[in-house]
This record gives sequence, structure tokens and C-alpha cells, in this order.
Amino acid sequence: MKKIQALLMLCAIGTFVGAGQIKANAAQSKTNGSAELAAPLTTDELVELYHGRSWLWKDGAGYFSAKQRRFTAWSREGGSPTYADGRWFVTDRGKLCFKAKWHAKSGAASALTCFAHRKKGGTVFQKREPDGEWYVFKTTPGRTRDEYGKVRRGNYVSARLKQIEARLSSSK
Repeated sequence: MKKIQALLMLCAIGTFVGAGQIKANAAQSKTNGSAELAAPLTTDELVELYHGRSWLWKDGAGYFSAKQRRFTAWSREGGSPTYADGRWFVTDRGKLCFKAKWHAKSGAASALTCFAHRKKGGTVFQKREPDGEWYVFKTTPGRTRDEYGKVRRGNYVSARLKQIEARLSSSK
């Protein structure tokens, strides 16, 4: 069972690492310096960014429900369908976190994932905690390459999650 849990944790972690599509380059080091000097987002700012929205990824999506701050997600990272159900929360130090139980054909495991957010002027920076690199998440005015362009109002998760959940439960 421990091998299954480790595999599921890697799947969940891989999904969120891919969500930011961070690429290290010369510009990234400039971003890191700017982000380090920026102020953490407030809890109100973080809630405004995420509540009632879905974050669309290359092979999945996560939904941050306003109701009871429920977090749901699905992924097909690596071709294997998984889904998650849990809660999301924010901290006064500019962090968005979600703790969810990820389900796959081989079993289920819990994972905690956090992203730090900082703001300087009209730019919001983000990095995956604890070891991610800062990158530009959202700008004002918005640019097409902003990661925040993949965060959309509404629930883009439930229908696909239900399909994956049904498929996984029928294979047991």
C-alpha cells in the first residue's frame, strides 16, 4: 500500500508542477528578484483570485468552490485518470493550499499542495511551495501568456470528475 500511496502522491504533485509550466531561464532569475521584494497577497486577495473558479491544466483541472471551500480536481497526467476531493484554504502569508485525497485505479492517497503569491505593482508572482521558482502569474492589464488566463470563473471539473470516478469504481 505504501508504494501505491507514493505513486499517487507523485501523480498529484506532478499535476500541480505541470500546472504552472515553469521554465527556468535568464528572465526567471529577474522574476525571482522582483518576487522576493514583493508583498504577500492578503487572504482577501487570494480568495478573490480563486473562489468559484477552475484552474485549467494541460491534462486536468482543479475547482475552488466558494461553498465550504471544497476543492475538486481531475487529471490524466501520464495517461492514467485520477481525481481528487478535499478543501482549499489561504493564509495571511500569501499562500493558497489545498489538501485533497487523490484516487486512482491503484488506490488513494492524501496530498497537501501550496502556492505562495506576492504582488508588486500590477504583477502577481506565484511559486509552488516549498521549492518552486517564482514566475509571473497575473499582470494588470492581463497578458495572454499569464498563467492566470487558465483560471476561469465556473466549475470545469465536476462532469469529468464524475466520469473518472465512475470508471475507477467500476474497475474495482
